[in-house]
Amino acid sequence: MIPRTLFSPEHESFRDTVRRFIEEHVTPHHAEWEHVGQVPRSLWQKAGELGLLLCNVPESYGGQGGDFLHSAILIEEMARAGATGPTFYLHSDIVAPYLLDFGTEAQKNRWLPRMARGEVVVALGMSEPSGGSDVQNIRTQAIRDGDDYVINGQKVFITNGHSADLLLLACKTDPTQRGRGVSLLLVETDRPGFTRGRKLEKLGCKAQDTSELFFSDLRVPASNLLGEEGAGFKILMTQLAQERLVQAIRAVSASEAALEWTRSYVTDRKMFGQTLADFQNTRFTLANLHAQVQAQRVYVDRCIELHLQQALDPVDAAACKLVTTDLQFSVMDQCLQFFGGWGYMWEYPITRAFADARMCRIGGGAAEVMKQIIANQILPTTRRA
Repeated sequence: MIPRTLFSPEHESFRDTVRRFIEEHVTPHHAEWEHVGQVPRSLWQKAGELGLLLCNVPESYGGQGGDFLHSAILIEEMARAGATGPTFYLHSDIVAPYLLDFGTEAQKNRWLPRMARGEVVVALGMSEPSGGSDVQNIRTQAIRDGDDYVINGQKVFITNGHSADLLLLACKTDPTQRGRGVSLLLVETDRPGFTRGRKLEKLGCKAQDTSELFFSDLRVPASNLLGEEGAGFKILMTQLAQERLVQAIRAVSASEAALEWTRSYVTDRKMFGQTLADFQNTRFTLANLHAQVQAQRVYVDRCIELHLQQALDPVDAAACKLVTTDLQFSVMDQCLQFFGGWGYMWEYPITRAFADARMCRIGGGAAEVMKQIIANQILPTTRRA
């Protein structure tokens, strides 16, 4: 294996803490959480106690004062363990940066310390029944009424939707505009007019609560506006590189884990007087997958390095997300085949990883959207007059 050079001894010590947390508090209970469709609040609080939330938020706002490498370690180790239920990455590395970069001092001081302690769980309210990737075309409205915004509409596919105490909600404050009409509001979920729908039954990521959300004349004070009115779409674009990098980190780490599970299985599994590992098809297939995953590990590490330098282009991040999640699904498909009938049994990690991987080509921007973003940069567009 090509040695990784990103992480310091302090980072590796943090990795040991993460692994112990997963071994003690996540893995033994994850199957149970898959049945109930949600992780308990106590897990968030335990993660907060151990300093696993908001790793790269400054200590002055209750965070751990680390860097994105701490976040990357937590993302990697959760993916390797097949622990898709606790969506700490969404909480810490997708929502928290919006608050940190665009929130007022009052907003940051109110929410970030409580998020770091696991006392408050957050969700990002973007996707709607009419579409998930076209944020400019959302229909949920927040109309100004005196000192309040009045919110009406609905969201769907909202991760942490059933657990969230706080939503970062994308709304149309000017329904006549597309991108320039989008604003972001902080919405407490204990306000009148907010209703959670059903926990959605998904193909995979079953321990992750994903919900419908409904808003009926829900009022929030104008001080809950994040950034400026009408700037919501621009604000969302600022974090796309990190959001897509998070998905790429998850994808390559899950692929590495699947290869290890499969290597162990085929080495022990006997068939026709030999092990599965003795068959040329097994050896060549796993050798090819190993080479591809190793190449993408180097690619992802380079993108992490660029991100630490604030030099990761959103288009490059889209390319990284596209190829890593495509390969992840291919790895899971080919590895599962070696398990035969056992690969169809939910009790096996490879089975759950296969189902979980299908989401990764959709979440964080569908593969087709990634292709369009890349194509827009590398190819000229000729439009009819």
